Parts: sequence; structure tokens; C-alpha cells
Amino acid sequence: MEDIIIIFIIAISLAMDCFAVSLGIGCTSVPCNARSIFRLAFHFGLFQGGMAWLGWFIGNTILPYIEAYDHWIAFFLLVWIGIRMIKEGLSSKPEEITGDPTRGGTLIMLSVATSIDALGVGLSLSMVESDVLLAGLMIGIVSTIFTVLGLKFGKKLNRRFGRRIEILGGLILIIIGTRLVLTHMIG
Repeated sequence: MEDIIIIFIIAISLAMDCFAVSLGIGCTSVPCNARSIFRLAFHFGLFQGGMAWLGWFIGNTILPYIEAYDHWIAFFLLVWIGIRMIKEGLSSKPEEITGDPTRGGTLIMLSVATSIDALGVGLSLSMVESDVLLAGLMIGIVSTIFTVLGLKFGKKLNRRFGRRIEILGGLILIIIGTRLVLTHMIG
């Protein structure tokens, strides 16, 4: 029972990145219909749980190679997307939606950026002989739920504050990326 509680707490902490990124996306004027919500939530949950499983399977063999720069990859992906959102929020021209962050390459980049920490968690799970099947499922499900909540809450903020909230969403992504780098540099 104690393992389940610990895994649940880990799942919540990993899902916070998904929540923050989906909150940022929800703050944009990109339409969030049921299909796009499902795509983003499904991919975030799949990547979070899948990266935990992948980390467990590869164990210690790749850890020395990844931990040196995994936070930089996530940082650059999140900052790049955050800057794009801020530029759109500051733009004086009417917004034309050029891309859907719940599709294509942007969706994959966001999914990878939010799940790199789950890879590290999976690596650590392999060292403590935890129930990786349960952990991966729980991490994926909690991340899916937090993604849906972030999108829904972000849309409410967008309706209330308009394009200014898109700037906030971009700043949130940049802060998450910066936090990842600082956490790795300090810790």
C-alpha cells in the first residue's frame, strides 16, 4: 500500500508539467474541441507512462548519456514554444491560427518535453524494484487527467482575459523549462 501512495505522489508531481503546458495551450485561441483535448491528453498520458516504462527497461545503460543533457532538450523545446506563444500574444495584427499544438510535430515535441522527467523516474524505478506496470499506468492516467484539467481551465482564462493570457501561457512554458535546467544544475 505504501508503494501505491508513493507512486501516486510521483504521478502527480510528473503530471504538473502536463498541467502547466496544457494550461498554456488552453490559454491560446486555438479551438479546443473534444478531439483536440483527447489528442493532447492521450499523447501526454501515453508519453508519460511510456517514458517511465522505457526508463525502467533500459535501466542504467543509458542513464549516464541522458542525464547530462535531458533537461536542456526539454528547456529548448519549451522555451521555443513559449516564445512563439508570447510573440502571438503581443502581436498587434489579428490572430490567424497557423498551427494546432495538438497535432503533428508540435504535439510530439510537447509530449517529449513534458515526459523526459518520467524517463528518469523509470530509471530510478528499475533500481528500487518497484511495480513498473502499476507505476506507468498510474503516471499515464494522472497525466491524462491533469492535461484535460489544464486545457479546460486555460480556456476559461482565455475567455476572460483574451490574448494577454497567451503571453502568460508562454511565460509558464519558459518558467517550466528554466525550472528543469536549474533543478538539474543545482541538484
